[in-house]
Amino acid sequence: MNRVPEPDAVLSRPSPMDLYLTEEQIQLQNAAIEFARSELNDDVIRRDHDETFSQEGWKKCAGFGVLGLPVPSEYGGLELGITDVIAVMEGLGYGARDQGLLFSINAHLWTNTLPILAYGSEEQKRKYLPGLCNGELIGANVASEPDAGSDVFSMRTRAGKQGDRYVLNGAKTFVSNAPMAGLFTVYATVDPDLGPMGVTAFLVERGTPGLTVTRGLQKMGLRTSPMAEIVLDNCAVPAANRLGREGRGVAVFESSMEWERGCILANYLGMMRRQLETCIEYVRARKQFGKSIGKFQSVANRVVDMKVRLDTCRPLVYRIGWLKERNRPAMVEAAVAKLYVAECLVKSCQDALQIHGGYGYMVEQGIERELRDALGSTLYSGTSEIQRNLIAKGLGIG
Repeated sequence: MNRVPEPDAVLSRPSPMDLYLTEEQIQLQNAAIEFARSELNDDVIRRDHDETFSQEGWKKCAGFGVLGLPVPSEYGGLELGITDVIAVMEGLGYGARDQGLLFSINAHLWTNTLPILAYGSEEQKRKYLPGLCNGELIGANVASEPDAGSDVFSMRTRAGKQGDRYVLNGAKTFVSNAPMAGLFTVYATVDPDLGPMGVTAFLVERGTPGLTVTRGLQKMGLRTSPMAEIVLDNCAVPAANRLGREGRGVAVFESSMEWERGCILANYLGMMRRQLETCIEYVRARKQFGKSIGKFQSVANRVVDMKVRLDTCRPLVYRIGWLKERNRPAMVEAAVAKLYVAECLVKSCQDALQIHGGYGYMVEQGIERELRDALGSTLYSGTSEIQRNLIAKGLGIG
């Protein structure tokens, strides 16, 4: 990964991130910012309108090392610590305007690459991780079902054992990356009567007979991250492609969700930081009634609230890195981060739009797109209501 010799004037200001990052990590973040600014912002408005995934942006991110950030070098990755990864993702969020692309990268990393790294056999790691790191393979997480909603483990998709293979049958929905994915992490149950103890994870390659990517799904936001439904019709998967032990799919899924909930919003820390700086510049320059609008308390209060949200969100996300690097559980902490950052993100996007007034409502400013993208953060990886349930359970009251 390239280094940026000197940060620009804005980035060189003292920042709360100095409390969480080493000098080397700040350099990594600055490098990510410069990369994103120069390589990931082409034609975002049109691609958002047309719901087009940037294959070129994906390849550039792979070349920069983003897709293999936490993966050991023996499998083609950069072998960075999780705090390093969070710092890089925050930098990408600051520099890039295509949050859909970053969402696809997060889904790929936390629900495919990391589960294989944690639960995969050595053969699976050597077979799939290099392609996931170099961008040849795009990963998709196949868990949600039309009738299950947030109750993921009441799934109906069956996995029947037949000799040295499993035969999968069922329907899945809300599958991010499905239209272009080359590898699917599929969850199915070997016996519905076993409840969560029957759920098992499988690695299914694109082109496997019986796996069909069907109806594409149109979304309010994150439109540059395609989503679709999947049908499994007598899809035969070799037993060697089972991820982890039979009946241990819940552990695989919850591990991936812990990673995702804790880290998927790191890029939004960068976006919130960029929004704050943009709003500060705007309220200083914009004049109304003979003075800058920042002099009006109602406007200043919105900017202040954006600052407070950013500074209280950042430690919650970086705490995940601290815990995971010490092999400590972070399920509750990840839920806290996901809940708080997602809801703060939406409020800050609303404030940014209100501060810019009519200009903020215009497509060309990009603020309305960021608000649409932000709203999804209260839904994916478990809704805010689910996060509250997880936190309550962790406190012994749920």
